[in-house]
Amino acid sequence: MDQTSPDSAGIPAVHKVTGADADAAETTVSVTGLWKIFGRKVDAARELAESGAERDRIQAETGCLVAVQDVSFHVHAGETFVVMGLSGSGKSTLVRCVSRLIEPTFGHMEVCGTILADASETALRELRRSKMAMVFQHFGLFPHRRVVDNVAYGLEVQGVARDVRHERAREVLTTVGLDGWGDHYPQQLSGGMQQRVGLAHALAVEPEVLFFDEPFSALDPLIRRDMQDELVTLQLELQRTIVFITHDFAEALRLADRIAIMRDGAFTQVGTPLEILTQPADDYVRAFTQDAPIAKVLPACSLMRPVGDVAVEQGWPRTTETATLESALPFLLSEHHPVVVCNAEGDPLGLLHQDDVAAVLEQNLR
Repeated sequence: MDQTSPDSAGIPAVHKVTGADADAAETTVSVTGLWKIFGRKVDAARELAESGAERDRIQAETGCLVAVQDVSFHVHAGETFVVMGLSGSGKSTLVRCVSRLIEPTFGHMEVCGTILADASETALRELRRSKMAMVFQHFGLFPHRRVVDNVAYGLEVQGVARDVRHERAREVLTTVGLDGWGDHYPQQLSGGMQQRVGLAHALAVEPEVLFFDEPFSALDPLIRRDMQDELVTLQLELQRTIVFITHDFAEALRLADRIAIMRDGAFTQVGTPLEILTQPADDYVRAFTQDAPIAKVLPACSLMRPVGDVAVEQGWPRTTETATLESALPFLLSEHHPVVVCNAEGDPLGLLHQDDVAAVLEQNLR
C-alpha cells in the first residue's frame, strides 16, 4: 500500500507490511490512456469527451457510448487494486479491456511484461493459461463435472497429467475451505461454496494476476462477508496481484490496498482506503464516505506506527493485522498503552495509538 504523509488533521501515515515499498515494487499491471468507445465515430466521440462533454451529449451527437475514458493506473506485484463504481460507471468494461476479453479503442496495456496490443492470439492464450485468471459474478462451473475437475480444468487445458492436476486441485480446495468436497457436483453446493470453487479454479494455475468482476455481489450478505474474509486471508498468504471490481464501497474498503472511484468511464479519485475516507476528492466521492463504517472496515494495520525502538511489553493488548479498528477500540479506550498489531505468528508488526485512531474517526464524522 502506498503511504500518505501526516496532514494538518494529524492523520498518520498508512503502513502495510508487504516486505517491500510499493514504490519499489514491481509493476504487474500497467494501463495508460485507456479508452473504450462503442460506436462508429470514435474519433469525434473522443474529441468531445476531451473537451469536457458529458456522455449524453456525446451519444446524442455521435451515436457513440464512451464506456471508458482516458484511464491510467498501475498495480504493483502483490497489491489489491479495487475499482469501485455504480452500475454503468464503466468498471466491468474496464476490467474486460485490461484482460483483453474485449478490444480497447485506444490505449496501452501491459500485464506481466506482455504488451497486450502486440500480443498474438497464441501469446494471449498462454498469458491467460499461465499468468492471469478471472473470477466472475456468475460461477461458470461445468455442471456435469465434479468439483475437482472444475478446479483442475485450467491445468487440463495446459496438458498437465490427470493425477498431477487432481492433486493440485485438491490442495487448492483445501486452501479455500472445501477439503472433502472434490467429488461432489456443483449443484450439490451452496452459492458461497460454488464461488469458492470458482476461486479455486482461478488459483489452481498459480496466476500472477487475478481479475475479479463483482464476484460476490450475487451472494447473501453473510456469505458475501465470509468470502471477503476468505479473500483477505488468502491474499495475506499468497500475495497475488488483484484487480477487483465492485459497486459496494464497504467491500472496497475491506479488500483494497488502493481504491479507484469510477464515474462515467473515468477515475474520479485513486488512493488508499484511508485517503478516500479522510480526503475525498469531490462531492461524488464524499457521498460514498459519509456513512462508511470506518472502524468496522479499516484494518488495524492501516493506522499502526512502526515499532521502532519501543520496547513492547508482554502485558500490552494485542490484535492481528487483519482485525478491524473496531476490535481494538475497547483496549484503546481503557488502556494507556498502545495496542500491539501482530502477524499470524504473533510477532509485533506495529503499534496502534489512541490519538491516531481518534484523529481518523473525528475526521470521518465531519
